[in-house]
Amino acid sequence: MSSSKGRVSIVTGGASGIGREISLRLARDNGSVVICDIDQSKAEQTAAEVRALGSKSLSIKCDVSKSTDTKHAVEETLTEFGELEILVNNAGIGYATGSLVDATHAMIENLTEEEWDRVLNVNLKSVFLFSREVAPIMKRQKRGKIVNISSVAGITGHGIEHGSGPAYGVSKAGIINLTKTLARQLGPYNVNVNCVAPGSVPETAFTMTEKEIGEELALLPLKRMGRTLDVAEAVVFLCSEAAQWITGQTLNVNGGEIM
Repeated sequence: MSSSKGRVSIVTGGASGIGREISLRLARDNGSVVICDIDQSKAEQTAAEVRALGSKSLSIKCDVSKSTDTKHAVEETLTEFGELEILVNNAGIGYATGSLVDATHAMIENLTEEEWDRVLNVNLKSVFLFSREVAPIMKRQKRGKIVNISSVAGITGHGIEHGSGPAYGVSKAGIINLTKTLARQLGPYNVNVNCVAPGSVPETAFTMTEKEIGEELALLPLKRMGRTLDVAEAVVFLCSEAAQWITGQTLNVNGGEIM
């Protein structure tokens, strides 16, 4: 079996970009999808798209950096569907989504404490909060899949000229490390915890200039930019029974930029 057919998933940041594509891809396997996002309107739009594919969906307004919101989201999922088997920690912010005042703040001397805290809270703390809520459920049922979305920046330390500088890279590196720890803790309960580290995906809110795209393509053995579907397919694979003996891993989905 290589699908997520019939299972209940939470996708954080599922209203747009990569999160939306993951939600729709899970829906194509007839899985029920709970979309948690700070933007309630867009979350409901994506939920409607999921329903149009014939799957059940629930949209929940959620500030992923707040424990009260993450607890509520998981409780609402269980109330609606009675179970939870997949958690995709996708929510994240970068410069294009307002994490910094301006691009010059990517440099350490300009980065403010408030900007640092916001990026770490949304990108990394959210993974901790949601994983803390679902771990007892998955341990009790002795099955589950957690997939965390990191970034190539978490491996290479991108952020000198654009992006969100040190805060973004550190948050994404932390996700990779937390993935390994959770894999060790939850593995004995038949719960797989893995990570996907995408390269640049121009379709997302993290808009790139033509110059930046050209520079990126020069680095890629596969001479095309990433698509949201590329990332979604990797996530669905890690959620599937085909990946049942894979845990604690980071799957680089970046056209060969990192090998």
